[in-house]
Amino acid sequence: MSSINRVATASMYDNSIRNIGARQNSLADQNEKLTSGKRVLRASDDPVAAAQAERAITRMARIQTEQRALDVQRNAVAQAESSMGDAVNLVQGIRELMVSAGAGTLAPQDRRIIAGQIESLRDQLVSVANRKDTNGLPLLGALGSALAPFLGNTPDSFAGLAGQTSGSAVGIPTMLDGDSAFMFQTKRDGIYNAALSNTATPPTSLTGRKFGTSEITVVDPTQIPATNNGQGDDFEIVFTSVTAGATPNTSTATYEVRNKTTGAAAQVGTIPDFANDKPLEFEISKENSPTAFIDGLKFSIKASPITASDGTVTPGVATLDTITLKPSTGLFGTIDQAIGGIANAADSNAAAQAVGQGLANLDRGMERLQAIRSYAGELLNRADRITGDQDTRSIQLESDRSRAEDLDMVQGISDFQHTQLGYQAALQSYAMVQKMSMFNYIS
Repeated sequence: MSSINRVATASMYDNSIRNIGARQNSLADQNEKLTSGKRVLRASDDPVAAAQAERAITRMARIQTEQRALDVQRNAVAQAESSMGDAVNLVQGIRELMVSAGAGTLAPQDRRIIAGQIESLRDQLVSVANRKDTNGLPLLGALGSALAPFLGNTPDSFAGLAGQTSGSAVGIPTMLDGDSAFMFQTKRDGIYNAALSNTATPPTSLTGRKFGTSEITVVDPTQIPATNNGQGDDFEIVFTSVTAGATPNTSTATYEVRNKTTGAAAQVGTIPDFANDKPLEFEISKENSPTAFIDGLKFSIKASPITASDGTVTPGVATLDTITLKPSTGLFGTIDQAIGGIANAADSNAAAQAVGQGLANLDRGMERLQAIRSYAGELLNRADRITGDQDTRSIQLESDRSRAEDLDMVQGISDFQHTQLGYQAALQSYAMVQKMSMFNYIS
C-alpha cells in the first residue's frame, strides 16, 4: 500500500528563506575575512589558532619593550665609550706636556708653567670622569651610585661601589666601572712612584749630577705589603753613608730600606765597590739585594758622577740621598704626583725623575682606560648582536602569527566567489519556488 506525503507550499517558502539567510551570513562572513585579510577574526572562529596568534603577539610586544630598553642602554654605553675616548685624548695631551717638562734646558718657572697646563688638563679629565647620561646618572658609576664618582679637590678616590654590572640575554649594562678605569689597586697593579730628596744640612748639591731611579717594576703584586688600608705601604730608601774603598776611585754606599707605614726595622743593604768616575746602575731586588729589598718590587738606582773644575770627582750617590716610594692609588694621583714633582723640581735632574716616573705610571693608567674603552666597544657589539637576534625572533613570531590567523587570499577569493554563487542560486531558487502556487493555475 503506497503512502502519499504532502509538502506544503509554505514549508518550501520557509526552507528557501532559511537557505537564503544562511547563504547571506556566509557571504558576509567571507567578505569580512577577505577585506580584513584574516582567517581568524574572533576566538570562536578557531580557538587553537587564536591562542597561537595571541601568544605570538604578546611575545612580539615584549621584544619591542626590550628593544626600547636596549636602545637606552646602547645610548648610555655609547656616551661612556665616547667619554673614555675623550679621557684617552686628555691623558695623551698630559703625556706630551710631561715629556716637554723633562727637557734639561728649562728653567724652574718654565716647568711651573707646564705643571699648570697639566693641572688644567687634569681638571678636564675629572669632568669627563664625572659625566652623566641623559637620565642624570653617572656613566662611570660602577654598581649604580647616583653620586659623581670622583669628588673633591683631590678626586683620587672612588665615591661609589666598585664593580661592573652584568648584562642579560636581551640587555647590556648602562654604567661602566669607573674604579677600574681610573683607580689602581696595589695588589693588582702595583704602581708606585719614586721621588727624590736630599736631607743633608746643608743639602748636598744635586747640580750637575744625574741621580734617580728606573720605573718601578712589579715582580709579583700579591707579595707587595699593603697594610695601608690595602693601598700599599710607603717606603723610604736612605743612603746613610758613601765611603771610599781600598781601590782608588771606588766607593761603597750603605742604604736602608724603611717601611714608613708599619715602622718596621730598616733593612740594610750596600752597593759595593762602584767606580767614582763612572755611571752607576744598581738594581734593588731580591736577587741583587737579598738583605734590603721590597717584596714584589724591583727597580734600579742610576747615578752619574760629576767632575769639579779642579779635577775632583764626586760619586753619583751622596749621603742622605733619599728615595721615597709611594703607591699611586689612581690615575689622578699619578698626575698630581707628576705635577708636584715638575713644579717643585730644584733642577733638571729632579724634573727628569718626576717626568720618568710620571710617564711610566701614566702609560699604565692609559692601558686601563683603553681596556675599559674596549669593553664599552664590546658592549656595543653585543647590543648589535642582541638587536639582530631580536629582529630574527620578531620575524619568526610574525610568521607564526600569520600562519595562525592570516587568510590565504587566493583561497579566500575562491571561497568568496563560491559562496556568492551559492547565494545567487538560493535567490533564484526562491524566485522560482515563489511562483509555484495552486492559485496561479485557478482561473
